[in-house]
Amino acid sequence: MSYDAIVIGAGMSGLAAGIRLAMFDKKVVILEKHNVPGGLNSYYQRRNFDTPGIRQFDVGLHALTNFIKKGEKGKPFSKLLKQLRLSYDEFHLMPQSYSKILFPDVELKFSNDFELLATEVHKKFPREKDNFVKLVERVRSFDELDLSLGYTSSREILKTIIKDELLIEMLLCPLLIYGSAWEDDMDFAQFVIMFKSLYFEGFSRPEGGVRTIISLLLQKYQEVGGELRLRTAVSEILTKDRTVVGVVAGGAELHAPIVLSSMGLPETFRLTPALAEAKTPAIGSMTFLESIFVFDRKIPREINDSTIIFYNDSKTYSYRPAREYFDPHSAVVCFPDTYELDKRDGEGVARITYMANYDQWRSLSRDDYAAKKEAVADSGLALVKNLTKGFDGKLLFKDTFTPATIERYTWHLNGTVYGSTEKVRDGRTPIANLFIIGTDQGFLGIVGAILSGVSMANLHGLMGGEA
Repeated sequence: MSYDAIVIGAGMSGLAAGIRLAMFDKKVVILEKHNVPGGLNSYYQRRNFDTPGIRQFDVGLHALTNFIKKGEKGKPFSKLLKQLRLSYDEFHLMPQSYSKILFPDVELKFSNDFELLATEVHKKFPREKDNFVKLVERVRSFDELDLSLGYTSSREILKTIIKDELLIEMLLCPLLIYGSAWEDDMDFAQFVIMFKSLYFEGFSRPEGGVRTIISLLLQKYQEVGGELRLRTAVSEILTKDRTVVGVVAGGAELHAPIVLSSMGLPETFRLTPALAEAKTPAIGSMTFLESIFVFDRKIPREINDSTIIFYNDSKTYSYRPAREYFDPHSAVVCFPDTYELDKRDGEGVARITYMANYDQWRSLSRDDYAAKKEAVADSGLALVKNLTKGFDGKLLFKDTFTPATIERYTWHLNGTVYGSTEKVRDGRTPIANLFIIGTDQGFLGIVGAILSGVSMANLHGLMGGEA
């Protein structure tokens, strides 16, 4: 069967690319190995509660970055709406209250109003007031969308501007754990993307969570005539004379003059026999695990009113694979019930994310795996209780997913979340008309992934690409 374009993966970037191409009457098919779309940002359901019914839980999405108010223009989220012809109101966004970076003896609050972070930095680090202004000016003037940029160390640039090492650590903490494929550092272009996404624009959550976003994208994709095949794994990317001609999926050959892959750069190389002699791009090392806790009631706002806490128990921030199964010394703790407009009745939820060690999780027997998950949950619950002293809600349910879970359901090598350290900003591979979209193209977060799909579809699918 022949198509105008084949998209591998029904994550955010894949769905967005499919929509954009189908909008212009391209015959498009999206091939997804899993039985549900969403990729790294999806959801699952469980029954084993003390109360009846099925509960659905988000994975990946703690927050939708790049928040805008209705009517704002020229921002990443507004570009997303325009390119995919979606309505702001359809997302039902609930803004964060505020979040904080919590280190020993120092905390920095930030919200969807950048002035809060600026005020916090000026108050907690008064000697860095002018230097922080210089950093903000550097971020505002930097063209992070320049597709020709190479890697530049964010830490090295920060050291030339900010003199207080603690402030550098605290500013980097949320940006690294929410988007860096590099250990203890990140490319400065990605630093700028994340700084703008988190600190300038901020967090929100769609009412209904990640399912709202997936449903919107699926509905739009169907409206414009795209085809989606779930449970259809791509086993080979076909080429002729170093040009892509299609894929083998579900045991059948599908042909197209352009293929956009969101499965990751090293994963794409491994499925392309024509690249067998090429050096496989580096596989990222950063992977995580998460525990979810459900209580019989919400945590009162007087006990905790922050949406996300970036917790670290020392003055330096170690962003690297855990030495043991997980690193209890730092975590992201999300309280979804504190998003504004959230109803105060009903069950309460807390989510905690730790850095993990893929190799150790993969080496466990079934029994040891279950026992280690319990240990992770115990650690996470202890931290939640420490951050919400005075809350005595009854724990109804807990669950933990690990790097092995991530690999099983996303097929990302080593369970890596932020992909390879080799980003392909223009999407091009050594094979003509085979393009990378998503995390390894270099855009981050849900909004970034969607815009990656849109921009690569525009550049390579609608403007002629390399053909």
